[in-house]
Amino acid sequence: MAGMNPPAIETTGLVKTFGDNRAVDGVDLTVPAGTVYGLLGPNGAGKTTVVRMLATLLRPDGGTARVFGHDVVREADAVRSRVSLTGQYASVDEDLTGTENLVLLGRLLGHGKRAARDRSAQLLAAFGLTEAADRQVKKYSGGMRRRIDIAASILNTPDLLFLDEPTTGLDPRSRNQVWDIIRIVVANGTTVLLTTQYLDEADQLAGRIAVIDHGRVIAEGTPGELKSSIGAGTVHVRLRDAAQRPAAERVLAEELGTAVQLEADPVALTARADGSSQGAAAQASRALARLADAGIVVDDFSLGQPSLDEVFLALTSSTTQAVSA
Repeated sequence: MAGMNPPAIETTGLVKTFGDNRAVDGVDLTVPAGTVYGLLGPNGAGKTTVVRMLATLLRPDGGTARVFGHDVVREADAVRSRVSLTGQYASVDEDLTGTENLVLLGRLLGHGKRAARDRSAQLLAAFGLTEAADRQVKKYSGGMRRRIDIAASILNTPDLLFLDEPTTGLDPRSRNQVWDIIRIVVANGTTVLLTTQYLDEADQLAGRIAVIDHGRVIAEGTPGELKSSIGAGTVHVRLRDAAQRPAAERVLAEELGTAVQLEADPVALTARADGSSQGAAAQASRALARLADAGIVVDDFSLGQPSLDEVFLALTSSTTQAVSA
């Protein structure tokens, strides 16, 4: 419709090759403005290459990509004026203090001396780094480094922020702190394109997710849509006796008609229930009755929604089989 604002990102058939390696193989994406959009995939899937093309750091070999309606090749300067990128590794100077880093970057971005110091102090306070402001960054913890890195990325508030695996290597507390910062950034109007290998991170933050493997988008949707795409539910069984696990595995496989996943815990089994929610519940009930009839003692039995971990494993394993065939 005329007059509507363009998406934050729109790509069609995006391609990038490195020699014989087709790192990005026809990627189509549409990212609405003002949202967190997740690119989820294993190492080498093509996530970072997509981000580098969208940020105008790499030139596509095929297809088109637009950021807020600007072509990343023909209108690269217009794209750069609206985006910021935080890569997988800290980009600040470790020998400078937190304040010195932010003031220096602020001055390079055109702020006056006073404005740069004011903006630096504001961001350090917002990210919980005031007490570390006069400490060299090389003395920061991993979580503090990621926070100062993101702060540097939004000195001038970007319309679009690329976060490339921002919590890799962080402990759970630091990851939660970075997640809170991302939510604040989006609440203030910035669109975030997040690449991650962490399924819980995508589930926590992203409104929509594209799963990428071997340079292709193999699934796209909301977390709920992706979970429902592989079945209506997941059956979790905990046995009293590990010796009964082979028999329980046979019963579940026959009744549910899907492969049974054996957990590291010798008394735990997991299997997908296909069909509608009502059908999955009926399948689960029959499976539980069959286990009881077989004399298999069950301490815990539950039917829940598939996790993103299960979605990811199901999707990427099927892609790997297709590529190998």
